[in-house]
Amino acid sequence: MDGILFSTSRDLNRNEPDRESTWSSLQLAAAEGNLQEVNRLLAEPTVDPDDSPKGYYGQTALQAAANRGYISVVEALLDAGADPNAPGGNNGGKTAIVLASEAGHLDIAQYLVSAGADINRPAYRYAGRTALQAAAEGGQIEVLRWLLAEGAEINAPPAKTTGRTALQAGASMGHADIVEILLQNGAHVEALPVRYKGLTALQGAALGGHRRVVCLLLDAGADVNAKGAYYNGYTALSAAAESGHDEIVRILLDAGADVSLPSGNRAWTAAQIANSRGQIDITQLLTRSEQKLNTFASSSLEYGSRSNERSVYTV
Repeated sequence: MDGILFSTSRDLNRNEPDRESTWSSLQLAAAEGNLQEVNRLLAEPTVDPDDSPKGYYGQTALQAAANRGYISVVEALLDAGADPNAPGGNNGGKTAIVLASEAGHLDIAQYLVSAGADINRPAYRYAGRTALQAAAEGGQIEVLRWLLAEGAEINAPPAKTTGRTALQAGASMGHADIVEILLQNGAHVEALPVRYKGLTALQGAALGGHRRVVCLLLDAGADVNAKGAYYNGYTALSAAAESGHDEIVRILLDAGADVSLPSGNRAWTAAQIANSRGQIDITQLLTRSEQKLNTFASSSLEYGSRSNERSVYTV
């Protein structure tokens, strides 16, 4: 019978501390690539090849095998009737093809599609990804190119919480080659961040300190002053300040970043965020920029007032 195993030498999921109580015997065997055990369990009449994932980070047996690159196990599970489009655990809900794409297993992604996997299945609502978004985030160029050739939607909507478009995902991880490919194929550089923990492509690149990607996006017309997400959001300048990337801060200032703009639900400026993180040099740089802006604004106002006075006398 398909019971629960309580120990293994392999760390199956780094994010799931209580995996012993969430992995079925079939899921565990698939995750370890144990084809003999998988076949033995599938021969049991009580074993369901689509046994549901448990917990936030659970995976079906097919997802576990696809994630780890065990194509023979994937084939056995699909032959036994496993659903290639079954959702994963609640944190991400990633299907088998999403996991395979993220990990760079092109052969498995291709096999899954031949078995009916949907490459354009919408991203799961919480931290989910489409196959293309996952490939971009994982830096998997070969898989990404194949998905685009197969008709993957390049501007598919991101998940509602912590979602990323393909361009946002690739930019946030600093994958410059991926960003170039996506831009060349029509990715929207101005795609807005989702309301909860979202980032534009430029904001993501700035947060990660990815200089080349920041420059690519600015050259492609990214809005340096795009509004950040409401919850845990940043402007690009605030994102760079948060992480202490002074070179990125200077690049964004040169590109016209507005130091006075607030970010997120705290409504802090980039200088306030830098100060809260102990980024002394960046705080001083941003404070000087604010002072110059205020001085210029005051001078312009004073000049305008004097011009109005002169015009009164010349009427």
